[in-house]
Amino acid sequence: MEAFIETNETYLVSDLCVKASYNDGVVRIQIPADEKHLICKEFLEKGNLNQHYRTHRNVKLYSCDVCHKVFSGKSHLTAHYRTHTNEKPFSCDVCPKKYAQKSNLNVHYRTHTNEKPYSCDVCHKEFSDKSHLNVHYRIHTNEKPYSCDICHKEFSTKSHLTVHNRTHTNEKPYSCDVCHKEFNQKNHLNDHYRTHTNVKPYSCNVCHKEFSRKDQLNRHYRTHTNEKPYSCDVCHKEFSDRSQLNRHYRTHTKEKPFSCDVCSKEFSQKSNLKVHYRIHANEKPYSCDVCNKRFSQRGSLNQHYRTHKNEKLYSCDVCHKEFSHKNSLNEHYRIHTNEKSYCEICRKEFSFKSYLNVHYRTHTNEKPYSCDICHKKFSDKSSFNVHYRTHTKEKPHSCDVCHATFSQKSSLRVHYRSHKNEKPHSL
Repeated sequence: MEAFIETNETYLVSDLCVKASYNDGVVRIQIPADEKHLICKEFLEKGNLNQHYRTHRNVKLYSCDVCHKVFSGKSHLTAHYRTHTNEKPFSCDVCPKKYAQKSNLNVHYRTHTNEKPYSCDVCHKEFSDKSHLNVHYRIHTNEKPYSCDICHKEFSTKSHLTVHNRTHTNEKPYSCDVCHKEFNQKNHLNDHYRTHTNVKPYSCNVCHKEFSRKDQLNRHYRTHTNEKPYSCDVCHKEFSDRSQLNRHYRTHTKEKPFSCDVCSKEFSQKSNLKVHYRIHANEKPYSCDVCNKRFSQRGSLNQHYRTHKNEKLYSCDVCHKEFSHKNSLNEHYRIHTNEKSYCEICRKEFSFKSYLNVHYRTHTNEKPYSCDICHKKFSDKSSFNVHYRTHTKEKPHSCDVCHATFSQKSSLRVHYRSHKNEKPHSL
């Protein structure tokens, strides 16, 4: 048996399986008696109900005469057509920004009013746009409905998949009109462009520090809140930044995705590869303003600078010996713990990891330090520095008794024995 419901109310009802008819302002909804139905949406106008009903039947009556894409509603076709004409008829009355669709203008307007009507029922985070809430919700469900058909990597948003696909095609559709550098994402171009204009539109409301990118502000803000939303699922260590988590995670997986195209050495972080590459290029962009010595890393310059100030910030809690470098303290501490690092090839043991790294090159025959004058290569930096003084005639080691100078510290030690009449080697 079938039942009929007549209504003059302003709301029209859509059901996935109902049969609806319209006569004299009355909607007749025919409902099969043996089935249970759920109302999926309500409408104020019959035209909207008809258009919506096509989404269930997958009927698409309207076709774009430019790209032939088809749509179930005429309004959808009209909105789509503006992607070809670049028409933006909807303008914000607060700022000069324009939009092709009124719904996009409404969402944008909330950036001025700070209205966030959509709330996550799991973590209660609020959003100005429903689509942003839907995407956010996949963080909790771990849903990734978009998959790359080349490497099968999955993504929670279609836009992330589109950007990822460009890593396979090497497509970079966005170009800087100042230096012509190309980018695969528009927001990367926008961020880059500010390096030319020095515009920093994002400001911290706590300390008023300014940033050129919103993600930099978000990361910075967590230094005030101490928020660490990213957690390692192996050791449960928490991080304030997703990129920090990704870098940390490689300590568990031993993954080193960044490789030097000169010596093929691999690195877990891109920044480490960039620093390493300066060894081959002999690039030393950081200079000491006291002695003009140059360094490839800012951290090395900072450590060197303490030798002038005789500053020793790090102290051993066992013997209280002080050090200007933290890694020097860490290596010294192994004297107390008797901790050894050993070579995986010959099992030779070393108290200092730096010694192990130099030793390991005897197996690989790697010589990363090259003299830019005679092109002789060296496996460790100290040997390179000693050799380089044969060209510069530099003698940085001075005797405090007779003021004789030497290019090597070992030579100074031998010389010093002549004052003490010390003869350690006798027949």
